[in-house]
Amino acid sequence: MTDTTLLIRLAEDDDDFILSLTSRFVDFTLPPWRRRHECVEGIRKDLLRHLEDQPANSFLFVAEDADGERVGFIHLQRTADFFTGRSNCHISDLAVAPHREGDGVGRALLAHAEAWAREHQCQLVTLAVFPGNERARALYEASGYATDLLRLAKPVR
Repeated sequence: MTDTTLLIRLAEDDDDFILSLTSRFVDFTLPPWRRRHECVEGIRKDLLRHLEDQPANSFLFVAEDADGERVGFIHLQRTADFFTGRSNCHISDLAVAPHREGDGVGRALLAHAEAWAREHQCQLVTLAVFPGNERARALYEASGYATDLLRLAKPVR
């Protein structure tokens, strides 16, 4: 089922809904040195900071279906490209309610990010994804996203 009737709006009184989806960011195989609870808590703290402080160049949007049910959110940050200094739009967080996976919510949120980036004269839309998040990676690749930089890590003990 694909839902094409979504309203994507700036987040207002949506803190509880947004924070309720933080476990979605670790619902797959993580690198062995990452602990699920630490990742969830780190993401939750970062989102809470953005929700409470509303820093410049940080924008949270919520997707609602035709019935007004919140079904996902996206967090965009306007950043400067390291190499060119030009403006980029970074997708910091994107989550879809579990019962709406596969309904087109993620694609709609990505399309919103791209339209927002064009409107704000961004050169690129960037995002980061864990290698084990195969469902998200498939969505991003099907939407035209490709590897730009790889971040490698090695635990030091």
